[in-house]
Amino acid sequence: MADVIQINDTAWRIEDNGVRFFLLAGTKKAMLIDSGMNTPNAKQIAESITKLPIMLLNTHADPDHISGNGSFDYFYMHPDEEDNYRAHGGAGIIMPVKENDIIDLGNRPLKIIFIPGHTPGSIAVLDINSRVLISGDTIQDGNIFMFKERRNLSLYIESLKKLSMYTDEFDTIYPSHGTFPVSAELIASLIEGAGQIINGTANGKVIDMFGTPVMFYKFPYAGFLCDIPGIKK
Repeated sequence: MADVIQINDTAWRIEDNGVRFFLLAGTKKAMLIDSGMNTPNAKQIAESITKLPIMLLNTHADPDHISGNGSFDYFYMHPDEEDNYRAHGGAGIIMPVKENDIIDLGNRPLKIIFIPGHTPGSIAVLDINSRVLISGDTIQDGNIFMFKERRNLSLYIESLKKLSMYTDEFDTIYPSHGTFPVSAELIASLIEGAGQIINGTANGKVIDMFGTPVMFYKFPYAGFLCDIPGIKK
């Protein structure tokens, strides 16, 4: 069962068995950011928190972020993520968002930052007035999935470098996994670790993930689960 934890007067995190998603309230609307792994009732959870009209925005479309999408007639997602969403059985109408789009909840503008790599259409959400970055899976101190199709470690590094350019615009990061919250200093560490994986200087070990052998690289600040070098996806 999901646990609802209030962050402040206008923000909540919903903890759903290792993944979290968020509800942000403005003066006119509220926004769910992702809809969990085991929460087809995500919209109903949000409606129990606020009386404002509720919209949905997905940071990306891995299965642990879309379980409640079916309750919405439409939702916001980057168009490059549609193939990933449909491949996981996702239905409904996608309202496309792109780099630098602003969604205003009423005195609460949310800025879209396109950060491909973890998935083709991953986005981060800058809660401008609150000075918070909601990072999806891209920034976290847990184990970051970078194996099988649709993952691109080089693009992931470029997206992290892009986010590092925004660090004067946010004070804290809300990740979908791992510790909550995390600081902007984690970005540089993730760039360094991913770079070591690409250049072959990181030490990893083969483990099993859902029946797939993957290479696990464990750093002090996070882990990466990657394809085994030399084995095609």
